[in-house]
Amino acid sequence: MSDNYTLISSDCHAGGNMRAYEEYLSPDYREAFAEWRGAYSNPFRDLQDDGRSRNWDDERRNADLDAEGVAAEISFPNTVPPFFPTGALITYPATDRVEYERRLEGIRTHNRWLVDWCAAFPERRCGLPQVFLNDLDDTIADLQLAAENGFRSFMLPAVPPDSGMPGLYDPVYDRLWAVCRDLDLVVTQHGGSGNPSYGDAPAANLMYLLEVPFFAHRNLSHLIMSGVFERFPELKYVMTEQGVAWVLEDLRRMDGYHYQMSSGRVGELGFPAELILPKKPSEYFDQNVWIGASFPSPSEAEAIRKVGIHKVMWGSDYPHHEGTFPYNRVHLRRSFSDWDEADLRTIFTDNAVEVYRFDAEALAPLAARIGPSVAEVATPVTKDEIPRDALSPAFTRP
Repeated sequence: MSDNYTLISSDCHAGGNMRAYEEYLSPDYREAFAEWRGAYSNPFRDLQDDGRSRNWDDERRNADLDAEGVAAEISFPNTVPPFFPTGALITYPATDRVEYERRLEGIRTHNRWLVDWCAAFPERRCGLPQVFLNDLDDTIADLQLAAENGFRSFMLPAVPPDSGMPGLYDPVYDRLWAVCRDLDLVVTQHGGSGNPSYGDAPAANLMYLLEVPFFAHRNLSHLIMSGVFERFPELKYVMTEQGVAWVLEDLRRMDGYHYQMSSGRVGELGFPAELILPKKPSEYFDQNVWIGASFPSPSEAEAIRKVGIHKVMWGSDYPHHEGTFPYNRVHLRRSFSDWDEADLRTIFTDNAVEVYRFDAEALAPLAARIGPSVAEVATPVTKDEIPRDALSPAFTRP
């Protein structure tokens, strides 16, 4: 076994620039794209400065990841797809058919780009194509194409409660889960989406910020308590960049309600027998769910032990400002210096290999060259080593 860790980040972001997306766009949309691009103004800081090319420049990106010790990545979208008002992770769903079809072409354009981007370094990159849930026929067609193109997972959009679409607990989605099972596609959900519309009130953005964790986290209870994992025990579901510690309280609460439901009632609410799951909710979590722990602080790293080391994958959130770049090695020492080597190999490598089917042998030579050594990670960080310009919670939280 190598003295170096094989770091696989469960949370990185990538995307094409406007010129690249125009090349992958369907010809019928070229005129509409030119009109949209002329009116669009990018709101994201990490897509405005010199750093934006990290999203698509292979040489620059790989050099950054090499310096950080990261051998492979699960890659979420980052740049703005054609016809979107803002980033795909936080955009409210389209409310009419015309806008839906334009945005659908936008994410399909990104997915076409993503095929070639991943193919450039297939051993290092597991890209997550995007889908919508507005029309399940479209969703399933896109998933079938994703599997044909070699993708192992996809990014599941969250469903805002005021969108008019059924919640993920609705059995209407069973045909979607069946396709994911049959195609062996991991269902991956990123934090940041699923909030309702807050309107234009002065505090609207603040309310979004305060509530975004809740609307991301609630999918866990929706899928467990509605019986999705009972009906589809083969599904693999990953929740990324949403923290770790919250899982403990949510599972405690669900297990408590499950116990009370066995009597047929919870307080004044009655429940039919078919809603009472044969297993505890925490058992379905262990069966079906993994957590992508992005830039965990020491306290969040400690929560990984309680949730279950076999259930969590480490992530850096490259190239976002709240991620650990360019201080990833310092972050690893701050959060994990007192960990056992075997446990770190589980959350750094083994879980991602199991869930996303990376080839660990193919990554081994690269990891031996760039990966942080066991001794390096085991060296505690002194107070003076904490970078003063680091914005990540990995450094600002205990």
